[in-house]
Amino acid sequence: MTGSANTAAEHRPLIIDPAQDADAATLRQLADTAWIEQIDLREGLRAELADLVGVPPEVDPGEERWIYYPWRRALVAVLGPGAYRAIRSDRNRNKLTRDEQARLAGLAVGVVGQSVGHSVAYALALEGACGLLRLADFDTIELSNLNRVPGGLFDVGVNKAVVTARRIAELDPYLPVEIWQAGVSDATADAFLDGLSLVVEECDSLDIKFAVRDAARRSGIPLLMETSDRGLFDVERYDLEPGREPFHGLLGATTGAQLSGLDTRAKAPHVMRILDPGQLSARMAASLAEVGETITTWPQLGSDVQLGAALVTSAVRRIGLGIKLSSGRVRVDLEAALDSLAEPSYRDDAGEIAPDDDAEAPPADALAAVLACAQRAPSGGNVQPWQLRGDTELIEITLDAAAATAMDIGHRGSAVAVGAALYNARVAAAAHGLLSEPELRVDDPSAPLIARLRLRDGRDPDLAADYPLALSRQTNRRLGIPRILSATVLPALRTAAAAEQAEVHALTGVDALAEAAALLGASDRVRYLTPQLHDELYAELRWPGDDLRTGIDVRTLDPAPDELAKLQVGKRSDVMDRLREWSGGSALGEFTVDRVRSSSALIAVSFRARAGGRPDLADYARAGAAVERVWLRAQLLGLAVQPVSPVFLYADRPEDLHSVSPEFTDTLASIQRRFLDMLEISGDENVALVLRLSYAAPASVRSRRLPVPGSRNDG
Repeated sequence: MTGSANTAAEHRPLIIDPAQDADAATLRQLADTAWIEQIDLREGLRAELADLVGVPPEVDPGEERWIYYPWRRALVAVLGPGAYRAIRSDRNRNKLTRDEQARLAGLAVGVVGQSVGHSVAYALALEGACGLLRLADFDTIELSNLNRVPGGLFDVGVNKAVVTARRIAELDPYLPVEIWQAGVSDATADAFLDGLSLVVEECDSLDIKFAVRDAARRSGIPLLMETSDRGLFDVERYDLEPGREPFHGLLGATTGAQLSGLDTRAKAPHVMRILDPGQLSARMAASLAEVGETITTWPQLGSDVQLGAALVTSAVRRIGLGIKLSSGRVRVDLEAALDSLAEPSYRDDAGEIAPDDDAEAPPADALAAVLACAQRAPSGGNVQPWQLRGDTELIEITLDAAAATAMDIGHRGSAVAVGAALYNARVAAAAHGLLSEPELRVDDPSAPLIARLRLRDGRDPDLAADYPLALSRQTNRRLGIPRILSATVLPALRTAAAAEQAEVHALTGVDALAEAAALLGASDRVRYLTPQLHDELYAELRWPGDDLRTGIDVRTLDPAPDELAKLQVGKRSDVMDRLREWSGGSALGEFTVDRVRSSSALIAVSFRARAGGRPDLADYARAGAAVERVWLRAQLLGLAVQPVSPVFLYADRPEDLHSVSPEFTDTLASIQRRFLDMLEISGDENVALVLRLSYAAPASVRSRRLPVPGSRNDG
């Protein structure tokens, strides 16, 4: 049992543990008293607790207490301290994490003066920003105090510290609150500050203000003060600057003893030196000239006091969590902020869906047609990591090393894209009767990979049949309608891959797709939380008004409104920093998870190095041709196709994973093993790309491309 009926009844509740025999007897006695109201909140609190996410395992929903409030003549049944605080502080997360809340619970805060100080102390308790409060005020509540002290008529005539303590007890009966009803004097200031982590000074007497500062300097603790005009807030870090002068040195050599006993008129010059008359609000400055004439005393507004409480609480939080807070002064002027109201600069990032300029008929000129078709090939982030050149005899596709990203390990992803572009060039050449065998060079010092296609008399009806498909190929990121694939689909895709010496591994079925979705979502989380990958991800995105000829037009994502909002929040690196700090962000992969779960299949196009051992970029380029051939065949069969390749796709050694994400190397290694095992990828196979296949509505927007030099789109 905490507290006692005859010593703390004025401001502290009696906390009764019915599991203790003595407390059980007290509970029976109180419960049998006719004039004591009984309120049982336990059932509702247990229901709340059951609805919370991430409740610490040590919280016992069966633990309970009865709280007796003598001034209310009420007996209230609640849950024990752990469950009570888990429920009451749950909405703090993650503006305050549980670990941060626990750190703040180690703070003991003193508040001198309980007019403004009432709101300060209550805000600290409300937020759970301390583990003990010590309150001091010698005065009692008067009706004129109730313009800024959130009390009521029943509090008039009651000591101000008692009123604050009672209100806090009704919020959190488990928070220890000590009161000093005699207030603080020069003789008692050291005792009041003993054991405190910091002190908030909100009293009216200048000599006591000095006494509290002198004691804070001797104790080596921070002092905070809020003055309710234009959000004036002062921080004096005597813990960091033991020799710091009180009031930032604004009163020079003046001491508290010199100010003791002065009347209001004699104190005024000193007050003005502290407040800086040039910075007072016009209404406050004008009011000071009327004190004793047309108004009784200097004015304060309840809203200004509440703002001050928020400022002090924020500062306490920073001190308690070790966040930088220097000595000094600041004004948080709400009137000035309201004077600067302006219309929000809203931008509809969804944008209007513009006509697809690339949906025009292909060029009639054979060379231009081959180049334009090659340019329509897919590439990671639509970066088009190639340089296209061509004349009537030769098409050359050179891998552009400058386009590489962290995920494009060893330019392997770019090589896949070059291979897809080469395949498109081949199908266009075949359609125009200009086909020959392609050439892949990895030994040219001018570039990591060069693909060449000579334009000679040659035909291939199978390749030529893919020409219109290559021109209409697109990525479709819409949610699918889960349906079982036709029995002919996977064999057709495997045949297409085999034509380019590659293989197709497939996952189908609800359970397998759900498991794969979770792994790909975990990979996306790493992409968001790794700073370089995050920066590169958003560098790929294009919003309305941007140059849409490269990158991923956000409209091609076909995002739902909530997904678009999440995408906008996801831009912020500071948000990702916090999620990484909290080991959070599991929802970051939801976009991919939802789409994979709505799919009919997930396939990986794999290949083996022609010369054995580790593949070179030519091997990846050949696999890129297989990817494009499979993609076109899938679309021909009525399927929507979307690449969903994970962060680790082109990593084949541990050091590759480390280069992609040093912080999440082990996480990626684990995801990679599980993912490849699911797809039954053997040790000598490499994956060129992972595609999700679904039955979905047509994509609303198609990605655009840069103009091809020498083609009709040039310039």
